[in-house]
Amino acid sequence: MKLYIIVPCYNEEECIEDSVSQLLTKYEELINNGSIDGDSRIVLVNDGSRDATGIMCSDFHKKDERIVCIHFSGNFGHQAAVLAGYHYAADRCDCAISIDADLQQDIDAIDLFLEEYKKGSDIVYGVRNSRDTDGLFKKFSSQLFYKIMKICGSTTIANHADYRLLSSRALKALKEYREVNIFLRGLIPTLGFPSSIVHFDVKERAAGKSKYTLKKMMSLAANGITSFSISPIHYIFYLGLLVLAISVIVVIITLVDWIHGVNVSGYTTIVLSIWILGALQLIAIGIIGEYIGKNYFESKHRPQYLIEKIEDNRNEEI
Repeated sequence: MKLYIIVPCYNEEECIEDSVSQLLTKYEELINNGSIDGDSRIVLVNDGSRDATGIMCSDFHKKDERIVCIHFSGNFGHQAAVLAGYHYAADRCDCAISIDADLQQDIDAIDLFLEEYKKGSDIVYGVRNSRDTDGLFKKFSSQLFYKIMKICGSTTIANHADYRLLSSRALKALKEYREVNIFLRGLIPTLGFPSSIVHFDVKERAAGKSKYTLKKMMSLAANGITSFSISPIHYIFYLGLLVLAISVIVVIITLVDWIHGVNVSGYTTIVLSIWILGALQLIAIGIIGEYIGKNYFESKHRPQYLIEKIEDNRNEEI
């Protein structure tokens, strides 16, 4: 069985050498126990790194032909880097596994991924056992995100990031998706192929720090919610009906008080109404604008990523 391991890299100079060393050790282990063959590859996708990551990736390739390097012309984001690796692997392997460059995800779970693949799963999701390694805010925000995704009707797997196995059949099917706004955690479950779940423990990061800033996490969450559901727009409509019903009740109460001669200044009520309704309108406009913006970018048909060069001893292109 030919396996490709996809590793997206962005400014990972502090940990990439150790990570590649661990992956090569795992590679040898899998070959020795007969799980994969010698034509398997480790694919490093340099996502426009600004440090020495790109140079280090090239050096790894020069020292070991089993390492393939894909260099983006700029920074297109983690999702695009994973997708480029999948596109590259689609016609070259039996299955591919994506894993983060810091190897916080347990690489020993790869054996379990391959076992599930041999049992017939085209997609194997890596799901973390706990979020104990996360800070309080990240733990809370992650749980909130998955709950919102579930409410919006998404099939996203809770506590699953981008540690997964895809068969060649699933990889080829994924190439048919051409949208610019990429959210693989929501996209891959829509493929519909037989799937299973492998649980693993998350380790502390050995070196450096996570490149997923709060801004990137918020952007990813917003992209995930708006890419796979129009439920937020429905909720705005329902909220409008609720506010209308409350308004009718307030009008009736006001008229009854006026008929009975009750003098109400109404200052507080008016101020609160203006602020509350103003906030609701701004939120509604923002949500609708998010969807309009997505249509705007999709209509441009821009490429999902641009490749500067591919370092592969076979000199093949995607």
